Amino acid sequence: MKAKLQSARIGMNLEERTITNRRFVPGDQFEVEDVLYEFETEIVSSEAGAPGDGVTVEAAAVDKDVCTVESA
Repeated sequence: MKAKLQSARIGMNLEERTITNRRFVPGDQFEVEDVLYEFETEIVSSEAGAPGDGVTVEAAAVDKDVCTVESA
């Protein structure tokens, strides 16, 4: 099943975030908790892990959606 992976939400007041590094290309396989991307807010820099096992299908052009994934 394909799904859009949205960027991590850090807190109620931290809506603005920028993806600084995507660690995948379309076709990459990943496992739960593999780091898929890094992001920054005005307060914190962090990494976001995969919610489950799967394969990246395509990278998104906007920061709200990180990529489209297909679950394993």
